[in-house]
Amino acid sequence: MTLRERIQQEIHERGPIPFSQYMEMCLYDPDLGYYSRDVERFGKAGDFYTSSDVHAVFGRLLARQFEEIWRVLGSPGQIEILELGPGRGLFARDLLDWSEKKFPGFFRALHYSLLEKSTALQRRLQANLERHFIAGKTSLSPEGLKHHISRGPYGMAEAMPLANLPAATEKDVTSVVPSGDGPGIFSRERALAREIPVIIFANEFFDALPVEVLSPRGELRIGIKDGRFVETWAPASSDEMEFLDRYSVQPEDGERVEVPLLAQRYMAKMGTALTQGIIIVVDYGYTREETLAGRHRGTLMAFRQHSASASPYEAPGDQDITAHVNFTALTAAAEQDGMQVQPLLTQSQFLMGIGEQNQFADAFEDCRLLQETAKVALQLKHLVTPAGMGEAFHVLVCSKGIDPAKVVGLSGLSFSKCRI
Repeated sequence: MTLRERIQQEIHERGPIPFSQYMEMCLYDPDLGYYSRDVERFGKAGDFYTSSDVHAVFGRLLARQFEEIWRVLGSPGQIEILELGPGRGLFARDLLDWSEKKFPGFFRALHYSLLEKSTALQRRLQANLERHFIAGKTSLSPEGLKHHISRGPYGMAEAMPLANLPAATEKDVTSVVPSGDGPGIFSRERALAREIPVIIFANEFFDALPVEVLSPRGELRIGIKDGRFVETWAPASSDEMEFLDRYSVQPEDGERVEVPLLAQRYMAKMGTALTQGIIIVVDYGYTREETLAGRHRGTLMAFRQHSASASPYEAPGDQDITAHVNFTALTAAAEQDGMQVQPLLTQSQFLMGIGEQNQFADAFEDCRLLQETAKVALQLKHLVTPAGMGEAFHVLVCSKGIDPAKVVGLSGLSFSKCRI
């Protein structure tokens, strides 16, 4: 059975399904989903690039920032990094290798946890991080293997009481809500005890969490007609309408707007679970102010072989489906349980702040020839300039249990200019 046939079977049994369920099945079906199959998805041979595909300096700069966070915390004897959706583990490898070389004290205290459900990507992680797995420095989260997948969760409702969800959305997001209830959600998925400080890192994670899609006609549902997927509409729930009023805009005629209820719940659960530590989110997205100005309305896109398409129905399971992150909503969710949220940064501002002190020596240390230096300079330029990833990606930093004055002093925040 193909994934298209599996989705069609679900529609035949239940009637038209919410777009969030369609997106979930396309990306995270355990057998046939985009992130579940053993097919190259990253880099030149795949469908898209991440920052770690460009150059190891991304991981090296974050190693420098994470070591600084460790010192702000008082250089504890143990600290955990919890990466959501680590993919092949390139970022983790770059960060661990550079920390071992440059920050031995931090490296000794560090344990790196990887939340990855895809068995294909688990094998890639174990191969790419073999040395660190053998040394016990890295581990796949046992609880995370049950409830999370690369760049998004799948099949998590069985662990979370439906009473924690608004009644209007129980029928629609039951298979993708965060696992666990209250503080247990992330503490059970950590390798170290809950009282150990943690850095939760999510690079291009929230953009692939399933979303609802709304238009003036209501909430998008996916049906079948003559063997083809067709779009139908149902009345929007009160939660979806409230989300539009608080964090987005009411779509005008001909417009569509995404409603990322799952991302908001996910962030809120992380904030509840966090005792002492920092959450760093790196993703492409927008603020409500930008939406009100007429930008970022209808950001849903599909990617295949480095080509973008506005249609998510062409190749179920063979194309990535993403939606820009609503950082205003994500910030509000983080603040629900007392987290301190820093001004939103561009990736350019964040990396420039970290690299300014040593003039990006982390990028050029391995260069021996002029040609190598020139190549690395171009790769670095792609990460930090508006023409590359620098302005498209944003960084959200949230903390809890740490003196806010010390967080503000982190080098990565030194170029901050505006608050959402």
